[in-house]
Amino acid sequence: MPTEFVTEFIADALASVPRSDQRRWGDLYVKGLLSAAGRKTMRALAQQVGGGNEQNLHQFISKSPWNAVPVRQQLARSFQQRAEPRAWVVHPLVITKVGRHSVGVGRQFVPQLGRVVNCQQGMGVWLASDQLSCPVDWQLSLPERWTDEPDVRRRAAIPEHVGPCAPEQCALAAVTRMASGWGLRQKPVVMDLRATDPRRICAELIERRIPFVVRISSSASFEIVDPSPLWRLREVGSDRSEPRSVLVSALRRHVLPVEWFDHSTGTMRATAVGSTRVRLQGQSRPAYRQSLVLLGSGTDPGDPQQGELWLSNLPQAQAGTLYRTAMLSRRVERDQNEVSDRLGLRDFEGRSFRGWHHHMTLVSLAHAITALRTDPHPVVPPVPHSLSVTGSRSLEAPAA
Repeated sequence: MPTEFVTEFIADALASVPRSDQRRWGDLYVKGLLSAAGRKTMRALAQQVGGGNEQNLHQFISKSPWNAVPVRQQLARSFQQRAEPRAWVVHPLVITKVGRHSVGVGRQFVPQLGRVVNCQQGMGVWLASDQLSCPVDWQLSLPERWTDEPDVRRRAAIPEHVGPCAPEQCALAAVTRMASGWGLRQKPVVMDLRATDPRRICAELIERRIPFVVRISSSASFEIVDPSPLWRLREVGSDRSEPRSVLVSALRRHVLPVEWFDHSTGTMRATAVGSTRVRLQGQSRPAYRQSLVLLGSGTDPGDPQQGELWLSNLPQAQAGTLYRTAMLSRRVERDQNEVSDRLGLRDFEGRSFRGWHHHMTLVSLAHAITALRTDPHPVVPPVPHSLSVTGSRSLEAPAA
């Protein structure tokens, strides 16, 4: 991709940054991320753009008061125009640390690792298609120490409106903000909610008219809703519910093979996917009465212990369409590991909240440029199909 494109893409994304010198440092920082080998330290980046700039780059990232949100908005709009994403994929980011001074660091339980580690936990929202993906927003989950201890909060320059936030709640805030004010075409949100009770987050997404396909734990509670009197309102997952065998039987009633492209291996695969209608259980808010579709996949689609469970508020969509949308999470996982990590996603060593967000924003710009420059992975051409949310507009996605 020509150098002119890189310069123009960066300039377009940074147009909201008010001062010309700030935009210049932003341009140099992104180009340093793209060209520097190894860890993207301030010194390494400064060497790429001319010696003696290390202090200026540090000032621009950690202390300069430019707003990262409009930059992310413009990045998202530009990437959407070029890549035509069909999902917003929420993906966790765990950055292990040795010390305790990097902003947001603490000893925390990490579900992806199954243990407590000293780390930063963030959530990225990615625009994803079969061809490529890009992170466009980031949230840093702050342990209570960082918001409740005045000296700690002051040293990290954490804004007054920012409080402690679990990773899943951070993700909900991010997608809500994107859906309401970024001017993007709404796409289904793909998210892993196995580490939390999915009901409240799903209910809030429903109330905000945000479509979703979320992975849930086999211990989740819901009611099976089926037109047949035999199945109507069978409760599964609570102390007073029907045995788990009810769910197994319901998912086995409608099973079909789904072909999909596995981005983690670069191969086509076929998976048996079962489906049934359910609704959230436990509260009286209107969202809990909406009909949802539950997918079970694996060797035995009816057995949640042998595969995956996915829940969606797109009940009119074909099961294969929903499952392939969910599998875009593998595209994002691969791109984060192979592209963003190489561009310095985990390399910020500063102590300021603002600096973390500035760095992540500019890494996202570098990722977008890299992704748009070339895509070495095979492509599965999508077949248009309409995904719709009750009371909402249609959404484009591939058919089963």
